[in-house]
Amino acid sequence: MLLTPIICVAILARQWHWSELATLTAAFAALAAKDPMVVLARQRFVWRQRHPETAAAAQWLTGWIVILLLSGLVLAFNWPLKGIVALGLGVCIFSMLAIAINVKNRQRSTLFQIASAAALTSSSLATSLSATGAIAPWCWWLWLLMAMQATAGILVVHTRLDVRIASRGTAQASKHLRSAAQVSLSALACAAVTAALLGHGWIALALLVVVMGYWYDLRGQQDPAALQTPLKTVGQRALALSSLFAALLIIGFW
Repeated sequence: MLLTPIICVAILARQWHWSELATLTAAFAALAAKDPMVVLARQRFVWRQRHPETAAAAQWLTGWIVILLLSGLVLAFNWPLKGIVALGLGVCIFSMLAIAINVKNRQRSTLFQIASAAALTSSSLATSLSATGAIAPWCWWLWLLMAMQATAGILVVHTRLDVRIASRGTAQASKHLRSAAQVSLSALACAAVTAALLGHGWIALALLVVVMGYWYDLRGQQDPAALQTPLKTVGQRALALSSLFAALLIIGFW
């Protein structure tokens, strides 16, 4: 969700600027810094005794912050002020939210992961700023479509996990979760129809491929044998589907 939008925009921008490398390192450093920050936050607010991993977390955090500051300095000379303020503020707000959620051990919350999908795919906007000096109009649509696809994938996976837990007889599967997944797929299908009517056939195809792939997964969850498919395999299928979606979007926006 973080790297794929960067690659897509780097290709679709049809031009290259060396500050795109700074965008990549800044995005990766901001994401990687979360884990040591969570450890330090737990040491400060949760743990009563000092844990051995705290010292290592402080060292890692220092390193990531240095990389983030250096990358940010490069971007400051290439991005417009509004872009720096908007994306910088967004990163700070989301980082604080992610730390608070992780400290409370609620990182598997569906709503939080959907918010994470929107935040991570916004790396497309940052890449557009680096490549062209502005956020291209098509980039907003690319971000929206990638965030919608990621949201649908998250809901389908959560539905699978919920059904697997229910199959053990410990609880009932949530109907609301499955309904949310179906609604997200319906939204993608509507977007596909709209794209087709507007003459964007490749984008419509990309959306339909995702809808069919995730719908097949949802139907398979009703089969006890298919439900036992290893999560690693499920993840690989989702990655392949997401990659195909991104490739078709590149063709569509080209």
